[in-house]
Amino acid sequence: MNYYNEIKNKIIDNEVYSKVKDYLKERHKAITYFEIGKLLTAAGGKYGDNIIDEYSKKLVVEVGKKYNRRTLFRMKQFYNVFSNEKVSTLWTQLTWSHLRLLFNLKIDSINYYIQIIIDKHLSVRELEFKIKSNEYERLPVETKNKLICDENIEVKDLVPNPILIKNKNNIEIISEKALHHLILEDIESFMKELGNSFSFIGNEYKIKIGDRNHYIDLLLFNIKYNCYVVVELKVTEFKVEYISQVQKYMNYIDKNVKEISNSNTMGILICKRENKFVIEYCSDERIVVREYELV
Repeated sequence: MNYYNEIKNKIIDNEVYSKVKDYLKERHKAITYFEIGKLLTAAGGKYGDNIIDEYSKKLVVEVGKKYNRRTLFRMKQFYNVFSNEKVSTLWTQLTWSHLRLLFNLKIDSINYYIQIIIDKHLSVRELEFKIKSNEYERLPVETKNKLICDENIEVKDLVPNPILIKNKNNIEIISEKALHHLILEDIESFMKELGNSFSFIGNEYKIKIGDRNHYIDLLLFNIKYNCYVVVELKVTEFKVEYISQVQKYMNYIDKNVKEISNSNTMGILICKRENKFVIEYCSDERIVVREYELV
């Protein structure tokens, strides 16, 4: 088999295809580079690793400068990573621009990002931000295990810790109201940070229990999981009484707001610092406690 001619022909075919003004050309490029990586790996096994140097010198002259040693090495690296049987086959639905951001990640995180690219239709810039913000690393260990074992995921599982809240003007947060306003300035970004399929219902959502009015910091609805989500904000370390406050609000929503067809209400308690030792003895499986970090 003439590996060089096979590689050269695939590159030329891809160059012709790339002239097509279509989104599919990026996916075509990914498949082509994967196939070239496979050929380079086979050629290296037969002729030695220096074959990349030899092929790149010829391709630069015969096809173009961009097919240098570094480019061929990345194609080989791409094949070696994505040919692993543990990597989701859904990668074939993605573009080269997305895939090149995943090369140096571990397999579990690659699979996570492949899935959310598809689910959320992420742009390359959005994917880059998620990787740089260590979104996968911020997921709870229990959630990662569920993802690896392909178990059912609940709305609370994908809420990261810490939750990153944008603070472009570097405002000092000394009160819950200030934190509240900061979130409302970019509520869409905040809901994306919490996970998937959140929609905004109300800010300082008014409820009446007995003869007293109470205000839920944020009331959201998760479309995918068909449930209301109570979000309570605190700028201090976690305290036991915070759980009972969120429980009270959740119970009210379940009794007075949610429809019979809706799932039970969930709660997200966001505080400056969590206290795992205290949480362990006062936890409610409907409520997740997360720290926040200003970025």
